This record gives sequence, structure tokens and C-alpha cells, in this order.
Amino acid sequence: MRSRCNRLTLRLRLFAIALGGLLAIPIAAAQESDNALEYAVKATYLYKFGPFVRWPDNAFAAPTSPFTICLLGRDPFGEQLDRLVQGAQFGTRAIAVRRLDAGAPRADCQVLYINAPPATVANAIKQVKGLPILTVTEVEHAAAPPGIINFVIQGNRVRFEVDNRAAAENTLVLSSKLLSLASSVTPKATEEPE
Repeated sequence: MRSRCNRLTLRLRLFAIALGGLLAIPIAAAQESDNALEYAVKATYLYKFGPFVRWPDNAFAAPTSPFTICLLGRDPFGEQLDRLVQGAQFGTRAIAVRRLDAGAPRADCQVLYINAPPATVANAIKQVKGLPILTVTEVEHAAAPPGIINFVIQGNRVRFEVDNRAAAENTLVLSSKLLSLASSVTPKATEEPE
């Protein structure tokens, strides 16, 4: 009798372990799916921000220069961003994606997405300050300054914060439509209450 009870207990334990393993698979798959969806949304935002920004004449080296989205640091998009912009245009300009080495950001970027350690983020933002480059970050803590646009997750949705003061410092004018979509906006210095 005791032997039979032990075998039954062992079977129940094995069944519980197998069931636990099966339950873990959908959770892991759901997390991967959520992560993929999150970066698909962020990739779409990266090239959709362009029309909501007024770029100065010196933002492009030549009339035929592409609208360039540069990635600095970890690239969470893989080929997804490249496929997304393939054949897309920014006005009459083709859209290009460029992955940068860990070195200095380049002035021929219109959008600079920075996904790196805090020191790298701070250094990159400092290097492009005053240049007509829209910096986009995913800063989650105060150790690094956020870019002009900073992605945040709120209520399981990708949202973004905007620093309109930093945009003005980089000679960029953000449309009121873009500002209205932001979860928070740091106003330009002239917009601050006195």
C-alpha cells in the first residue's frame, strides 16, 4: 500500500512539474511577443517623428541627402527597422538607417536613437547639442539625461516624453500635434511661466 502511495505521489509531482513547464512556455512566449511589439511600435515612431519636426536648412548636406535614422548602442530592432523604412520617403528624400560605432555620433543623422549605458547617452547628447539632430532615448533613471524624445512604458503602452527646450537648443521646431501626443512636455525656456 505504501509503495502504491509513493508511486502515486511521484506521478502527481511529475505531472505538476510538466504542467508548470507548459504554463511557463506561453508566459515566456508572451513576454517575447510583447517585447517584439514594443520595439515594432518604437521603430515606427522613429521614422514617423520626422514629419512632425521642422528641420533647418542645414539639417541636410545636400538636396538629395537621405533622411537618416542613426542607431547608437544596442540595436533592439535588428532588420525590422530597415524593412519598415524600405521604400519609404520623407518628402522627396529616401529614408536610410545607419548603425554607428561606439564612437562619436555623426552630424549627418537627422534622428539619433541612443540605447546605451548612461555615460554613453550623456556623451552623445552633449556631442550633438546645437546640431539639428532629434535625439531619441530610453532613459529609465536619472543617471543619464533623456534625449529630446524619451520612450517610456505607461500602462503597457509605448509613450514618449518630449523636451521642447532641448529641441529648440538643437534648432528643431516640434509641431503642436507631436507635443499633444507626448505623455509629458518640458517647455521651451520662453514658454515657462514667470
